[in-house]
Amino acid sequence: MTMPACARPQTAADGFILVAVLWILGALAALASIYASYVANTALAVAVNDDAIQAEAVRSAAVELAAARLLAAPAENRPTRGAFNFRLGRANIAVEFCSEAARIDLNAAPKAVLTGLFVALGAHPNDAEQYADRIAGWRTTPSANSQDAEASLYAAAGLNYLPRGAPFVHVGELWLVLGLPPAMVERAMAYVTVFSGREDVNVLDAAPEVVAALPRMTAERMNAFLGERAGLARGDARSALAQLGPARAGATVEGSNATRVTARINFDNGRRIVSEAVILVDGRDEPFRVLSWQDDLETPPELRPGAGSRR
Repeated sequence: MTMPACARPQTAADGFILVAVLWILGALAALASIYASYVANTALAVAVNDDAIQAEAVRSAAVELAAARLLAAPAENRPTRGAFNFRLGRANIAVEFCSEAARIDLNAAPKAVLTGLFVALGAHPNDAEQYADRIAGWRTTPSANSQDAEASLYAAAGLNYLPRGAPFVHVGELWLVLGLPPAMVERAMAYVTVFSGREDVNVLDAAPEVVAALPRMTAERMNAFLGERAGLARGDARSALAQLGPARAGATVEGSNATRVTARINFDNGRRIVSEAVILVDGRDEPFRVLSWQDDLETPPELRPGAGSRR
């Protein structure tokens, strides 16, 4: 049989070319897959960054709107708490604000109030008194003419830092105070501040745990007061203090210039962010000033136990 004129026998070179073509096609497919993955990851990163940019704008808007509500009223009639909602971009935002006077100030509160707080949080009275002593020791400037007994306790405990010997600058420093169990510190965080500057607390806005912390408070007095305060107008509030009996010495119905603003941001894509800022509204050089800003309410790593020596 004779071979057609157009046909020729296959050679080894033909097989090599076929393998090379298949290899190139495979490489191109891999590159296409990598590129597609890169594009998808880039798109995701852009979306996340876009959410972060929008979240920053939303947080600022929430603080400014809360400040505007506070500044709209005369200082003597300024609301001590409030709430509102708004929508911005692709997010719904729920905002609450409350005077820092509703919390116990770590720098100003008497030891009896600090003791009462830890008792209200479940500590044994003897332990609670020791916790209050250590907080007072942390914030108290040592005498220049005597050995600092508080610092000696930290050294004896083997800690590589000393008590501040000055006011708390952040509630997170509570994690560093000698002898306070982490579980107790975690519970206390929702009820303490360093911004009110008041020895007393606003019992109209305070959490029940804070009301319970007042010296000589009893369960009966507290329950009677909490049962009626929801229906009290601010003008009637002072007369309501009489219901606290001897505990009214540590109570007030006044606010403070510092206000905590909590913004709960719900994006349309399902992402949620909780942001909390403390602002100072004093009507001096500027309408308001941000004292503290925290997202998702995490404890700063540098203020956790064992974080290192005090600067």
